[in-house]
Amino acid sequence: MKRKRIKVLILFLVLIAFMYVNNSSLFSKKDEEEKPWLLAHRGLAQTFDMEGINGDTCTAEVIHEPEQMYIENTISSMKGAFNEGADVVEFDVHMTKDNDFAVFHDWTLECRTNGAGVTREHTMKELKQLDIGYGYTADNGKTYPFRGKGIGLMPSLDEVLTAFPNKSFLIHIKSDDPDEGELLAKHLSKLQKDRLTQLSVYGGDQPIKSLKEKLPEMRVMSKETMKDCLLPYMGVGWTGYVPSKCENTQIHMPESYGKWMWGWPEKFISRLEDKGTRVLIVAGDGDWSEGFDSVEDLKRLPDHYSGGIWTNRIDQIVDEVNRK
Repeated sequence: MKRKRIKVLILFLVLIAFMYVNNSSLFSKKDEEEKPWLLAHRGLAQTFDMEGINGDTCTAEVIHEPEQMYIENTISSMKGAFNEGADVVEFDVHMTKDNDFAVFHDWTLECRTNGAGVTREHTMKELKQLDIGYGYTADNGKTYPFRGKGIGLMPSLDEVLTAFPNKSFLIHIKSDDPDEGELLAKHLSKLQKDRLTQLSVYGGDQPIKSLKEKLPEMRVMSKETMKDCLLPYMGVGWTGYVPSKCENTQIHMPESYGKWMWGWPEKFISRLEDKGTRVLIVAGDGDWSEGFDSVEDLKRLPDHYSGGIWTNRIDQIVDEVNRK
């Protein structure tokens, strides 16, 4: 009986040692030249305090005093972000009444523009007439520094992809309508396969599911795809095995959750990248598009992190990331 207990103990210790060695970054071959890649949320844009923000907040009315004159989700804001050093730019889309896609954040028009009503209930031509800088104010409505400067600047999806034919984007579907995912798949299916590898799409479970059914090669992310990948991985990832649901997808990892993933960060990222999946770290719990927006924020990143970094201030952090 004693001998049996010793054998069990030895097997247990061997298993613990295997799990440690197989998932520890101490034994990883580190490439000191490998840098994180940077995702600029909505390009270069106006920022605001996250405290007290909820789904009904008109964030255009609570912006900080402008440090630059870019309006989010515009061609110029995306160009500015790429010029600053962004590897990927994120933008939002809404399907339109005429089956196009408008690049715009809000479900309704009243907050940011001089228009009214639900964004998707307008044609692209109608949306082009609006001033998308109309509602921005940093002093409770005393001044509107962008009013009159955003007329005609709401781009369509096709305009963005044409303006930046070789750049990488993360496209955000703002609804949970499965028809929107199907329509987006129809638009994206016109692109060459090598162009599709430069794009990812995220959003609600329903549109992402319908898009993936029509365009299975597309890299996508939703709460459902995250759970389908990460829950099984937490169970078997200690072996180095990556579940099939983790292949060719995208992971938006809230910073506090990474520590629960086997091999975080180096081996986890390497394993998923080998399966065609990109890993992107977001600040906070991921609910409100919080980013690593200052040099101080970057200090919270794990050592040797080489995945993507979500930021709302590419201009503030790019030099520090490149210095590391």
